[in-house]
Amino acid sequence: MKYNYRHLYYFWVVAKEGSMSKAAERLDMAIQTISAQVHELEKSLGFLLFKPAGRGITLTESGFAALKIADEIFSLGEKLPELVRDAAKSSTSKITVGVSDGLPKLVTKQLLEPILKHKGVQLIAHEGQFEDLLGKLALHRLDIVLADRPAPNNKNLHLYCEELTKTTIAWYSPKELIKDSKKNFPECLNHLPVLLPTSHSTVRTSIDQWFIKNNIVPNIVGEFEDSALLKTFAASGLGVFPAGKLVQKDLKETYGIELLGTCDHIYEYFYGIRSEKKIHHPLVEVIFKSQVNQQ
Repeated sequence: MKYNYRHLYYFWVVAKEGSMSKAAERLDMAIQTISAQVHELEKSLGFLLFKPAGRGITLTESGFAALKIADEIFSLGEKLPELVRDAAKSSTSKITVGVSDGLPKLVTKQLLEPILKHKGVQLIAHEGQFEDLLGKLALHRLDIVLADRPAPNNKNLHLYCEELTKTTIAWYSPKELIKDSKKNFPECLNHLPVLLPTSHSTVRTSIDQWFIKNNIVPNIVGEFEDSALLKTFAASGLGVFPAGKLVQKDLKETYGIELLGTCDHIYEYFYGIRSEKKIHHPLVEVIFKSQVNQQ
């Protein structure tokens, strides 16, 4: 049910002033008009908000609950001119992004690079579990969610999902492990120490199936939820690991890690998810239109 906020405002003034007459005086309106507006609100809510008290009125329990909400609404309203004025003066464009904890950090960086090229951008990034981020997106607390999986088909969430890019999965190695292994790929994975993402990553199932298809029994020495942590341990020489070819250049430049070999027909997909509201943040449109080149 939709409520008339004008009726709520009249109720709020009456509650603050303590009487219909004082509210009418403050609003420069007839008492009968104020009373009628308050009664309309009570009718739409289905509860009395005021009750007689001597020669005046006082709030009911429902009225106190309504007043608490009205206080929050109209206190924010009083701040509106100041917020709009400050926003108009600022040259900064703020965008709030939700990053699924299964999304590799280097891929996140590439997906967001198009908006960071714009002047005056303030990026606010929240990492979290996929379902939690979708809930915040549905409540418009986030402008976009980046994830390694599409949004579920749930009409109640009113979300729009689009594939931003995909990448072939490859294997990478620190320099100290690559010398004796590169010529014998993928059989070398039977004796090399292997680092893997945990099952929270959507690509893990495909990697496990690829092991079976190629008769590989990997020597798994570590499993990591955080992709950056996995790469840090790999760079220290702990083991070889799978990642998208999309980040091959970054892996070499950032961690000194070399390509070991490529998995045939295994891809990792990355998605942008936004709410289905009619007006979208202009930087969200930039992310959707500037899809990363597939590798």
